[in-house]
Amino acid sequence: MILGVVRDADPVKIYADRTPAAARQLITDLLVAAWVYAAIRAAMWLHDLVQKLAVPGQRLEGAGTGLADGLSDVGSKIGRVPIVGDDLTAPFNGAADAARSMAGAGQQQQDIVNDLALALSLGLLIFPLGLVLFVWLPLRVRWMRRAGAAAALRSAPAGRDLLALRALANQPLRKLTRIDPDVAQAWRRGDEDAVQALAALELKALGLRA
Repeated sequence: MILGVVRDADPVKIYADRTPAAARQLITDLLVAAWVYAAIRAAMWLHDLVQKLAVPGQRLEGAGTGLADGLSDVGSKIGRVPIVGDDLTAPFNGAADAARSMAGAGQQQQDIVNDLALALSLGLLIFPLGLVLFVWLPLRVRWMRRAGAAAALRSAPAGRDLLALRALANQPLRKLTRIDPDVAQAWRRGDEDAVQALAALELKALGLRA
């Protein structure tokens, strides 16, 4: 029942209570934010750089489209010539079709470059964002959950006993034996000093004040 009450009342802990731990967390968060910003900027730079490869395709498309329009316009005017108009129009229509094919090749080249730019920029983001999402963020959320639960236990009835139990399960043996050579037995018999020391050890490890 105590655990259920504590879980419902868990405060949200963003940063530790102790200044050194809170400073380390803040600096780490700022470094992560800078890392993400730098990764996004690098991906945008790479995208823009690759996009420059599309310039020849743009020029080719523009030239092909302009040439095709010009030839079509000339062909339509020549087609108005009596008797021989249709025969004279055919070469211009064929040339216009070739120009349109050239414009289509330019557009295709641009599409390939756009796809390449997008793929390379996304590929550049995978590693840095993967580190943030799958390494830093789970650790950060885990600390927030543990610190919130510990902060609630700190002021809950019998909370010190539960914190002491968590310390026995989580803290290094060398730190536990400094409290009492037989610290587990001291906790089992309800030694107040041992319980308080264990609870303080668990809170300190999370950067919280006892």
